[in-house]
Amino acid sequence: MAIETTRDNICVNHIIAQKTETVIVEGDSIIPDIKPDILNAISTSGTVCIYKKEINEGKVRLDGCIDTYVMYLADDENNSIRGVNVNLDFTQVIDVPNAMPEMNLDTEVKLKNIECKVINGRKIGIKAFLEINIKVTTNEDIDIINNVNLKGIQMLNKNLNINSLIGRGSTKVYAKDTIVIDNIDNLAEIMKADLHISNKDVKISYNKILAKADLNVRLLYLTDDNRMNTVESVIPVMGFIDMPDVTEENVCDTKYEIKNVVIKPNNAEDHSVYVEVEIEIYCEVYRNQEINIIQDLYSPTMNIMFTQKQIKIMQRKENVQSTCNIREKQTIPELAGNKIYDVTTNVDITKQTVLNDRILYEGEVTLNYIFNSSNGVDTKKIVVPFNFNVDFPGVNQNSNIETNIEMGAQDFVITSDDSIDVKIDIIFNVTMAKSADINIIDDIKEEENRSACTCSLVIYYVKDGDTLWKIAKKFGSTVEEIARINGIENVDKLNVAQQLFIPRYHE
Repeated sequence: MAIETTRDNICVNHIIAQKTETVIVEGDSIIPDIKPDILNAISTSGTVCIYKKEINEGKVRLDGCIDTYVMYLADDENNSIRGVNVNLDFTQVIDVPNAMPEMNLDTEVKLKNIECKVINGRKIGIKAFLEINIKVTTNEDIDIINNVNLKGIQMLNKNLNINSLIGRGSTKVYAKDTIVIDNIDNLAEIMKADLHISNKDVKISYNKILAKADLNVRLLYLTDDNRMNTVESVIPVMGFIDMPDVTEENVCDTKYEIKNVVIKPNNAEDHSVYVEVEIEIYCEVYRNQEINIIQDLYSPTMNIMFTQKQIKIMQRKENVQSTCNIREKQTIPELAGNKIYDVTTNVDITKQTVLNDRILYEGEVTLNYIFNSSNGVDTKKIVVPFNFNVDFPGVNQNSNIETNIEMGAQDFVITSDDSIDVKIDIIFNVTMAKSADINIIDDIKEEENRSACTCSLVIYYVKDGDTLWKIAKKFGSTVEEIARINGIENVDKLNVAQQLFIPRYHE
């Protein structure tokens, strides 16, 4: 016979697979007829755009492009500096065991390095190295029995604090701006474009999440009189995501993904550049809640049978942000007396060590200087190693850690002694979650009545491994009665060979 119970419902987000894979994207491109032949490439940069991503059975597919800028030395009588913009399309299919179409897919694609090779004066080959981070999850609604409506039932309970998933959502936004350049500059072409998102924040109200951030745009451009200059702009990014039942106490994970980039001279206004970037904002929301888990139960008067099943839960999903400040003085002979046009920074975490309450990071910042020289324009690459500790109370070796790197303020100043004062802020956004396997009672039934015990009192000597709960269940008594009869104050402490009087349960 089934027994009446009450239950809690939670939505659990399971991690099915996590994978990091490095792939190479290659392609050839022809220099447009309106541009001079290429002699050699000076600098190559790019922005990754993901058009589409999907899960198939056992596989993940990503479609996108790398919006690439190549600055090159032209093969003409003036050895002029020119640039070409190339869209390098790609499709990557990655094996992810156990992935299924109905599951959730999170991806992060980083451009680790990009190279340009001159094939001939009118043709170049581009090779890009991408690091693709994939996480596949699934949602499961689980009913957990928190009480049994039966007189005299004895239950062994445990309270757990878990993160249950409230929901997932996304929205597509467009960051647009007309960036004004110097009035004396007549724009010839864009030589390089750096885009990155910073200052991410969320506000919650009225069943909506307001996701806010800044799109930082830095353009290196060429003028009609063969000068190079830079211009920067910060474009606000804002989008609303519907999320029923969300509150300010919830944990919100937001991710931003660039889908498409348009950068072109503004035809309606001289001395300006039109920028339009399509961005998709993804959000997961979790609720911290305490649930009551029944670990074991019995009835002193009835024969109760139950089944259990194991589930995986998420505990303590928390976020910490910390900033690594790199401050150093560099002496680079090639740059002495020259002007720095642009510096590209790329951060690579080479090692991550998780200890109790902190995470140790080792990494490198690669600085690619673009500066004027006797040849017109030249580049210099410098690698700066760093170590950084992030304090994170509660984190340990069993924690699931996700680290997102965001570039903060950057400044490179040539001083009077021709050295360079380097100031770089690297913002670490670290998310921690702990997964645990727990057993929950799945089904409870009453079987035939147990044999009646004719003894009103049993004398028992404690054995190794005994607990009051096990003893009470074995003899059909209760923990409370055994503790009362024997004057036990701490029910969790028993001594081997300790004599106990076990009273019979009375309704």
